[in-house]
Amino acid sequence: MEIVADASAFLAVALNESDRDWIIQKTAGKSIVSPEILPYEIGNALIAIKRKGRLNDREILRVFDLSQRIAVRLLSVKIHDAMKIALRFNIYAYDAYYLQCCIENKLSLISLDDRMCDIAENLEIKVVE
Repeated sequence: MEIVADASAFLAVALNESDRDWIIQKTAGKSIVSPEILPYEIGNALIAIKRKGRLNDREILRVFDLSQRIAVRLLSVKIHDAMKIALRFNIYAYDAYYLQCCIENKLSLISLDDRMCDIAENLEIKVVE
């Protein structure tokens, strides 16, 4: 069984955050897929963390490398359709790519982003709880 995981899930695991064990438990035995923008979004989020002074340069690169060791199949999505979702719900295109990935592949979503989970449910995407 496959499941779409967003950057928040990957970052929780790579940063050893409080939701790490929950993410690992919910994805155990499943294949993880994400839109092909995943590594770019993780990189962007880590630079934002660096700017807030939470991690130093070495730690940022270590966390990025760790996140890239998590098994995931990256998929392309229909960007035009994803942008319709972004416009409809006033969200970032990055977030809409994950939702579009779920729709195109008829897969559930795992995310720590409550707003994205709410929108997913609105779009009749099953959200891992």
